[in-house]
Amino acid sequence: MTPAGPVRVRGDVDAPSRWLWLVKWCVLAVPHYPILIALYLVYPFSTLVAGVAILFTGRYPRPIFEFNVGVLRWSWRVMNYRFPMNSTDKYPPFTLAARPDYPGDLEVDYPERLTNWAVLVKWWLLALPQIVMCWAMEAPLQVLCVISAVRLLVTGTISPGMNDLLMGIVRWRYRVAAYVSLMSDEYPPFRMDLGAEIEPNGAS
Repeated sequence: MTPAGPVRVRGDVDAPSRWLWLVKWCVLAVPHYPILIALYLVYPFSTLVAGVAILFTGRYPRPIFEFNVGVLRWSWRVMNYRFPMNSTDKYPPFTLAARPDYPGDLEVDYPERLTNWAVLVKWWLLALPQIVMCWAMEAPLQVLCVISAVRLLVTGTISPGMNDLLMGIVRWRYRVAAYVSLMSDEYPPFRMDLGAEIEPNGAS
């Protein structure tokens, strides 16, 4: 258990079918793909607009913030549904909004004030060590996901330890994504948060 920071990622294991993941990524989740592609085409431009606003005002425009968080949230829910996580068979909702009732969700605290000048360096210079670490974790992450998927196919279960490890990597990567997207001045810690994250109100 680790204290929650400004970025919180939840991925509950919700009794997934042992075989359904074989068709989720190539059939069932397909309707989400064109929408996510369109959202991620807009995402860099909305982040650029937010960066200009932060540079001059120290504030992240709230509508753009909600949109960008929603894009990260949507992509995470799809990832949690299909490979690589395969944690649930509940179909991801078509929405940018938070869904506390869904087995996968993502929240980022809205920053009331941000450091103006940091927008010029945080997304490339300050974040560079984190980005390199995320790249380095990509191959091990894919191997672990394949092992977890094969275990699900053979035994019908997901190893709690394996899921905690995968969630730790996922949380690290989304913390970096939020930082690079200028959503926080808090530098992402070099750690994998294993186990459930503590919510701001203290509930896990």
